[in-house]
Amino acid sequence: MTTTAPRLTAEDEPPRRRSLLGQWNSAVTSYYVLVGASALLLIIGLVMVLSSSSVESLADGNSPYAVFFDQAKYALMGLPVLFVLSRLPVRAYKRIAWPALIAAMVFQLLVFSPLGRAVGGNKGWIVVGSFSAQPSEALKLALAIWLGVVLTRKQALLHQWQHVFVPAVVVAAGAILLVLAGHDLGTAMVMIVLVAGALFVAGVPMRMFAVAGVFGIGAAVVLAATSDNRTARISSWLNSESCSNSGPCYQTLHGGWGLASGGIGGLGLGQSREKWSYLPAAHNDFIFAILGEELGLVGTLIVLGLFGLLAFAMIRVIRRHPDPFVQITTGAILCWIIGQALLNIAVVIGLAPVIGVPLPLVSAGGSALIMTMAALGVVISFSRSEPGAAEALSARPSVVRRSLAVIGQARG
Repeated sequence: MTTTAPRLTAEDEPPRRRSLLGQWNSAVTSYYVLVGASALLLIIGLVMVLSSSSVESLADGNSPYAVFFDQAKYALMGLPVLFVLSRLPVRAYKRIAWPALIAAMVFQLLVFSPLGRAVGGNKGWIVVGSFSAQPSEALKLALAIWLGVVLTRKQALLHQWQHVFVPAVVVAAGAILLVLAGHDLGTAMVMIVLVAGALFVAGVPMRMFAVAGVFGIGAAVVLAATSDNRTARISSWLNSESCSNSGPCYQTLHGGWGLASGGIGGLGLGQSREKWSYLPAAHNDFIFAILGEELGLVGTLIVLGLFGLLAFAMIRVIRRHPDPFVQITTGAILCWIIGQALLNIAVVIGLAPVIGVPLPLVSAGGSALIMTMAALGVVISFSRSEPGAAEALSARPSVVRRSLAVIGQARG
């Protein structure tokens, strides 16, 4: 005669385990994970920008802290933006969706005016005196919010081709073409992933993704074949076994050397060798290589884990929030930030040709940092309106009140 073990219920779990499970399943888990992971990535980014840029700054006759101070300035500018957006109600984003997209597209058109400047072969910057900005970063966020509004209204009709294409795909394609007109293929690829994420969460049938994928591959082949620079990068990537310490594969080669020399624990913070003018773009596009060289496999896994936590929190918002607009917009931002991070890392480790996209929150760059923080502020706002989150947050004492209570107890 066989007996079956009694099934354990939540009450049968050890008290400590029940407490941990309760915290993980809390209504405010998404909120705290988003805030915590974003803050840690921002701090790691500032530290690595300081370490990776100091030598080049000295070589250029500047202070070793020049790039770091710029990045810290942008982070301080991004913090109030993140805070304000994290406090806006969902209805506010629905109202500004169309004006924000129109303004962002007009802003992007300015790169083709006398104010536009080319950097690294891509004409995607606006420069007015000492002020410079990359409009495509603002266009990503505006497009994500706009797609959330439009696809929500058409959600019941998205099984029909015409309702998927008009206006969502048509307008999104126009925005992407504006970026491609400035020869910024990397940003355009991130925007394509953003649009795909919004369409997927909205419930567009997979057969439409298959057809779009065929056209996308064809367009990528054409774009690569019509640019000598892109062709050289792809050729050097495909023939990496014959890569020498010169030519188009120079950057990828030195990025790999940096990661390899870091080992498990790294050479130590500030001890990178590749940043001594060997690795171009060490403080922006290839900062992950310096991070791996100085902090080793442990450091790279920590950064990957933090991006994984961001992905977990955003997926949790998508699954828990009842508003389709929130779900679709969060899906677009998720694919933008996590997709861009994976693309940047893939380039550094040699799984993709050099494209030129920064590592979100970590790489140096003002426009990218501020708009990534703004996008996270939007998702944090959504997490605050998850079922039960507002009540849980309002029931908890503020940081100031907790601090005053502790001071009062200490004096007593």
